[in-house]
Amino acid sequence: MSFAGILARTQMVDNKVRLAKPELLDALQANDPRAMRSRSDLRIINFLMGNESWIINRLKKEHKFTNKRIVEIGAGDGDLCRKIHQQFPEANIRAYDLLERPAQLPEKVEWCSGDVTQCSPPQGYGALIANLFIHHFDDSKLAWLSAWLPHFSLVIINEPLRRKAPHLLGALMHPFINDVTRHDMHVSIDAGFRRGEIMQLLGISSQQWSCEEIEHWKGACRTILCKR
Repeated sequence: MSFAGILARTQMVDNKVRLAKPELLDALQANDPRAMRSRSDLRIINFLMGNESWIINRLKKEHKFTNKRIVEIGAGDGDLCRKIHQQFPEANIRAYDLLERPAQLPEKVEWCSGDVTQCSPPQGYGALIANLFIHHFDDSKLAWLSAWLPHFSLVIINEPLRRKAPHLLGALMHPFINDVTRHDMHVSIDAGFRRGEIMQLLGISSQQWSCEEIEHWKGACRTILCKR
C-alpha cells in the first residue's frame, strides 16, 4: 500500500473498534524466504520501537516479582528470550510458540512448541511476557489468557497501538521492508489496543493488580500488571 493509500486509510477509519484479521506471516512456512525476510524486518522494527529494551528494563525494575522464573508467550524466533537470558543468566526461562525451537537458543531456555492457548498455565513462574502477540486474537478468544494471569505476579504486555499515527509511521518504513511486513504491519495496528482495553478484555481487577498503561508515540500500547 502506498503512503497516499495509508493516509487515505487513516482519514477514513477511526479505529475505534479492534479488527483482528489473519496475517500473511502466519500462513508461511518458517523456511520460506519471504517469512525469513519478514522476521528480519520485525527484529528491526522491534529495535526502532524500543520494545525489547523496554521489556528488559521493566524486568530489572520489577525484579522482586520475577522470582528468576520468566515465561514468554508468542516468542517467535526467540530473539527476546536470548536477550533476557543475557541479562538474567541465572533465570529459568520458558518460551511458547507455534514454531520449532530456534537454532542457537541457549540450552537453559525451555522451548514449548505448539498452540499456547491449548496449554495449561505453567506453575511456579513469576513473570509473564507478551510482545506483539495478543493482538492476533479477537476479543472473544482471549479467555485463555485471563486464566493464565493468576499464576503470575508480574505481567508485561507490549502490543501495537491502534491509532492513526502508527499507520503513518509504518508507511515511512515501506521502502525498507518486504511485502509481507508491509501488509502485516497495518493489519497488526488495526488489531491493536488503546489504553484501558487490555485491562477490560482480560477482566483485570484493580483490587488484585496495580496497573500501569502507556500509549507510546512510536506506536506501542504497553501494560504492566503487578499483583498486590
